[in-house]
Amino acid sequence: MSSLKTRVFAGVTIPDTPLIAKALEYTRAHSTDFAFNHVQRSMLLGFIIASKIPALADRDLEVHAVAAIMHDIGWDPTGELVSKDKRFEVDGADAARNFLRKEAPDWDKHRLQLVWDAIALHTIGTIVFHKEAEVQAVAYGIWADFQGPDRIDGNLLTWDEYNAVVAELPRLNLMKGLKGVMCFLCETKPATTLDNTVGEWGDKFVKDYDRTGKLTSDLLLSCDLDGKTLLEDPN
Repeated sequence: MSSLKTRVFAGVTIPDTPLIAKALEYTRAHSTDFAFNHVQRSMLLGFIIASKIPALADRDLEVHAVAAIMHDIGWDPTGELVSKDKRFEVDGADAARNFLRKEAPDWDKHRLQLVWDAIALHTIGTIVFHKEAEVQAVAYGIWADFQGPDRIDGNLLTWDEYNAVVAELPRLNLMKGLKGVMCFLCETKPATTLDNTVGEWGDKFVKDYDRTGKLTSDLLLSCDLDGKTLLEDPN
């Protein structure tokens, strides 16, 4: 993978292939503004962090980039990629695999599975950081975007590196947008929110939200995105 064409974005060297360009285009069509910036930041932060972890050096860089870019297409605002009965992570993983089967017919099952796993497992820290290097690298970037440098051990991400990425790709009220998505999932398919972090939003903001997968009344405050009640986002 070292022979891949590269480009520098926000001070980070990342692969630059026709497939990655297509993944960006597809993801843009199925993302809100805040989500599209988030997935791009996650890719860049993941490349920064992985460059400092020797065990991740030999990963498939194109797999890493594509999986990071597409990891939240299960939030698709058009609804085209959103199922009625699957976790958003699985919706995203399935959509990414379908995209790759069409756009990258030469990819083998292993590469497809790495992308699927990186997306489907990205919210489960007790599993994802014990998977293959590509899957770990994707998760490091995603988690870093939410946690910030101070919660990343080993000085793997500095504030200068983080701020350079945010300057290129502003956060656009990420946490307000996330709150809306999570509450929507709790409202529309609560049975998919039982064993992941989505249900925590339902517990806080959805009136009569039931962790058994039932929703008995309207959203508390309709998950008002103008409220300032959870994880204040300075950006």
